[in-house]
Amino acid sequence: MKLSKRAENMPESPIRKLAEYGIKAQKKGIKIYHLNIGQPDLGPPPIVYDYLNKYDDKCIAYSHSKGEQEYLDALVKYYHDLGHTDLSSNNFIATLGGSEAILWSIMTVADPGDEILTFEPFYTNYHSYCTMADIKLVPIETKIETGFHLPSKEEIIKKISNKTKAILICNPNNPTGTIYNHKELTMVYDICKENNILLLSDEVYREFSYDGHEVISALTIEKELEPNTDDSRVIILDSFSKRFSLCGARIGFACSRNQKIMDVMLRYGQSRLAASSIIQQMTTEAINKNIDYIKKVVDKFSEQRQALINGLKKIDGVIFQEPEGAFYIIAKLPVDDAEKFSKWLLTDYNDKNETIMLAPANGFYLTEGLGKDEVRIAYVLKKDDLVRAMEILNLAISKWKTINH
Repeated sequence: MKLSKRAENMPESPIRKLAEYGIKAQKKGIKIYHLNIGQPDLGPPPIVYDYLNKYDDKCIAYSHSKGEQEYLDALVKYYHDLGHTDLSSNNFIATLGGSEAILWSIMTVADPGDEILTFEPFYTNYHSYCTMADIKLVPIETKIETGFHLPSKEEIIKKISNKTKAILICNPNNPTGTIYNHKELTMVYDICKENNILLLSDEVYREFSYDGHEVISALTIEKELEPNTDDSRVIILDSFSKRFSLCGARIGFACSRNQKIMDVMLRYGQSRLAASSIIQQMTTEAINKNIDYIKKVVDKFSEQRQALINGLKKIDGVIFQEPEGAFYIIAKLPVDDAEKFSKWLLTDYNDKNETIMLAPANGFYLTEGLGKDEVRIAYVLKKDDLVRAMEILNLAISKWKTINH
């Protein structure tokens, strides 16, 4: 039976592609420290479970396709507290995680055969969603030597064609941990304005910043550069998966000052009926009552980040830049093929019956050959586990060099 070209072209996730080897290792009794996926190991705010335990509605009804009004109102308050006081509930729509917001946004701005620019390495599912929509994702290289900050305006403009419809950024960045500064964001916005294209800004990791680095929203840049426009070119893609450790709840939203964009997204929302009413109500409680929780979480990740940095510095030949935000780092390892090394960690290596799972970074690039000796590490485990994981990585690299000399 022949399947569609779309199905055949769907890329495999580099984050999850080694999962089957991990399962086999666990069946052998080997403990795995999962550094491959951004799943925080701490629980959500207690009020989440309090709400679910007390839930007693007689009927679990469909929600509105746009979202529960209480949830939308909570989003408005959240954004007003961030300084975006011009926004109303008309500027938001509930989505099934940030993933649905990404898919809807690219389908809103681009037709099959059109192009969207992004900076590589990038969140791998950007490629997946563009493939699903038959849109070409065009990569612009950033380099580990410069902390994966953006290239010059001239380098970016070279990639623009008459098929380019948008630039997609992630700030703070997954997988690099880079936070784009005001100058970089202004440059990107100016490019979008000059070429009449849109700016899609994935801001899922907004609160996760370290060492005094400021996270600036694309909404702020838009307000500074085009304060009176009714034809907004910015779409914000966001989620509570990381902010409240609700990865499995699949709750997020899209936001834009452009009402035409929001009207189109509502039609996408109607096609899938609605996001979960219970999850929206639960998340509303978390938004309204758990700002202190976010600070505690960021403080915890700051400690874990430092533990990872300290561990990597002890390993000869590892090259990395200290991440400014999110909870990921791209590290260049002293190996020829990081994917083979990552697989070997699960199939043929353990230290005291323990090993680690990494995400090979080649899957976060589209340009052939880039990222072959790099991995993405998520510092989502508790501090002691990260210390042990870095010890295992150090020992494993030494062993790998010996057997591949």
